[in-house]
Amino acid sequence: MTDAQIARHLATTAGQMLLDLKSTGPADGKALGSEGDRISNAWLVDQLRRLRPDDAILSEEEAPDASRLSARRVWLVDPLDGTREYGERREDWAVHVALSIDGHIADGAVSQPALGQCFCTASPPPLSAEATPLRIVVSRSRPAACADALAAAIGAVLVPMGSAGAKTLAVLRGQADVYLHQGDMNEWDSGAPAAVAQAAGLWVSRIDGSPLVFNQPRPLTPDILICHKSRAPALIAAIAACQ
Repeated sequence: MTDAQIARHLATTAGQMLLDLKSTGPADGKALGSEGDRISNAWLVDQLRRLRPDDAILSEEEAPDASRLSARRVWLVDPLDGTREYGERREDWAVHVALSIDGHIADGAVSQPALGQCFCTASPPPLSAEATPLRIVVSRSRPAACADALAAAIGAVLVPMGSAGAKTLAVLRGQADVYLHQGDMNEWDSGAPAAVAQAAGLWVSRIDGSPLVFNQPRPLTPDILICHKSRAPALIAAIAACQ
């Protein structure tokens, strides 16, 4: 299998495992989320070690391994992005599997199991036209500090949602036009969404327009902007004006 095929297979299969757990697992939301994180991570890491034994892995649920810093190929895994939403039995949770090579995102997949969809770098969807007013998808719990001012300045509407993966897929489906996040997120949160958005032809950067960098000593993405490429210069300027 290619790297993209591996990412898609792993994200889809782990997603189905999580759907099955929702039917048979703990009734309590926090306990369900914890168990989902555990079983999804254990299976994903085991599969990656079997399929790509020479690659490093950076997963939300694994202890940090400093040896990854000298590796060219590092898999970024979020076994359950949107644990709270999963425990609340909402739809906006996802499974992220992505590969970075020399600090740059290469391949990946985001599965949104509750909707029965998985988007991957090998077969990105065609982009939909933007809507009027522009729809900016932001975090339910930590919306970007500049979001309200930006929406007011450009006449946009904000759409709160869980999971970085679910937000990115909303843009890919044409249910939103921009994904904006401000405030540290982890590389396993941003890696797979960046991969599928980039493959589909969307703009992917930090909010100042600089590129995302992966496999850093502190594996953080300080902020992210995903949008149509033609929209990016104006959005970056408007965000800067709102700071």
